[in-house]
Amino acid sequence: MKIRSPIVSVLGHVDHGKTSLLDFIRGSTIADKEAGGITQHIGATEIPIDTINNICGDFIEKLTIKDTIPGLFFIDTPGHAAFTTLRKRGGALADLAILIVDMNEGFKPQTYEALNILKLYKTPFIVAANKVDKIFGWESKTNASFNETFQNQAKNVKQDLDNKIYELVGTLHKEGFQSERFDRISDFSTQISIIPISAKTGEGIIELIAMLLGLAQEYLTEQLQIQEDAPAKGTVLEVKEETGLGMTIDTIIYDGVLRNNDEIALMVSSDDVLTTKIRSILKPLPLEEMRDSKKKFKKVKEVVAAAGIKIAAPNLDNVISGSPLRVLNNKDDSENEILKEIEDLTIETDDEGILVKADTLGSLEAMVKLLHELNIPIRSAEIGDVNRRDIINSTIAQKENELHGAIIAYNVKVHPKCEEELSTSNIRLFSGEVIYKIVEEYEEWINEIEEANKKSVYENIVKPGKFMVLPKLIFRQSKPSIVGIEVLSGTVKQNQKIINSNGDVVGTVISMEDKGETLPSISRGERVAMAIKDAIVGKHFDESDELYVDIPENHFKYIERELKDKLSEDEFETLHKFLEIKQKIDPEWGVFGLFE
Repeated sequence: MKIRSPIVSVLGHVDHGKTSLLDFIRGSTIADKEAGGITQHIGATEIPIDTINNICGDFIEKLTIKDTIPGLFFIDTPGHAAFTTLRKRGGALADLAILIVDMNEGFKPQTYEALNILKLYKTPFIVAANKVDKIFGWESKTNASFNETFQNQAKNVKQDLDNKIYELVGTLHKEGFQSERFDRISDFSTQISIIPISAKTGEGIIELIAMLLGLAQEYLTEQLQIQEDAPAKGTVLEVKEETGLGMTIDTIIYDGVLRNNDEIALMVSSDDVLTTKIRSILKPLPLEEMRDSKKKFKKVKEVVAAAGIKIAAPNLDNVISGSPLRVLNNKDDSENEILKEIEDLTIETDDEGILVKADTLGSLEAMVKLLHELNIPIRSAEIGDVNRRDIINSTIAQKENELHGAIIAYNVKVHPKCEEELSTSNIRLFSGEVIYKIVEEYEEWINEIEEANKKSVYENIVKPGKFMVLPKLIFRQSKPSIVGIEVLSGTVKQNQKIINSNGDVVGTVISMEDKGETLPSISRGERVAMAIKDAIVGKHFDESDELYVDIPENHFKYIERELKDKLSEDEFETLHKFLEIKQKIDPEWGVFGLFE
């Protein structure tokens, strides 16, 4: 039996310091090279036990931690809520997690999302309360343990830190977790450790690493045991071409042993499995991040979980990122296990909605999860570039609902033959390399459409209006009647029906003129000559009568529900005078029903 390194996932809100924490440990600059400053694909870094001993020094001995665990294997997850975890069969890929929180900002939406994932998979975790160096008056000491640097702080600074820690304790309590600052914990099996750190100065990193190692040794030793000859299981991170190697896959091996010349099974579509033989296993040197290795990869004959490696093998072009990897022990069993895992990753779609495209299975899952949380329906979700079929399907969706005439594309391109067709269509494409920005842009577009629709409704809704027939200004009695009027309240528009104070329909406004100019609408205070179709002066109304714009009942209810606060005082009075007139004829007119 062998003990593998525990896999540690670093989770948290955007810009709270996930990659910066690992950068400090490994002395790299990965954080500065990410699209939008955020990790977009999960990276992996191995921290061997010798390095941990060098970082932690005597602190390891104080915790009586033994060298039974070979090190820690960190997965650096992208910061947005959508990218919370890589999955393996039956749960999360990570054995342990660091939930990193900016102690000066507290929990954010993505922090809660990460916490929910940890709850779901029952993953043990530590809270890293980052940016302790930002506390006003804090005296930093690079690379110091928290206990050492804390003792040298002023009393008010210590109190400020404790206040921030207890805000985190209170938040975690509301979420169902008991927690405490790590040096005050009485029972590590029931309480979550909160460790104040600075990913910038390194303060508290000693305790953070030591606590992870202690948790792994105390609670996960049995879980970390693997058979030396057990066939490897892993997850594909990325598929990419390397000079001199051809197409390769970056992979995390989370169980078993992988050897050169092993035959492996991989997913190439939602219902197809590829089998191929490993040509080379390449491993980055310790502390080198897989995506950004400064030196060439070293060829190895075998790797034992947990490990981040690059595999060269034939026919890898169509392997799907985020898919499972299995060493073939029994071919049928291995293929069936992959297909079963794919079923577990089934992405639910709706009968109507937008189209989603992404570069990897994990990215697609993430995007779908995020959109579902925002109650945005998804008609189709697929891996690959945007193609002509996507544009056709989006056009169909748009005819059903204009809000569904959109394609969200994460880290993929538009097929060259489709670019012109897309540009001449009414379909909106939202694409990019930073997932939350794509979704934000889509939401802004939705808001613009909804605001435009509201404006259109507002402009087309029949609003309150009242005018008086001016004395001695009867120009024609009928066919149509033409009279001088003055608007007393609200607005009167062409083609609106008019009623009198008894609720009788007088006729329809067919034109309004002032000094020879035809006006489509008039407002309070304006005087014009009005032609009213079907009205007869002396029969339907007389001089000095007050006439009202006839508001349809559904328009009246909409005004009451949505526009009442936007009415002027005189419009409000006219609306309710109009209601009184209507209810003399029908007492139920304008009354909201039980289900409205």
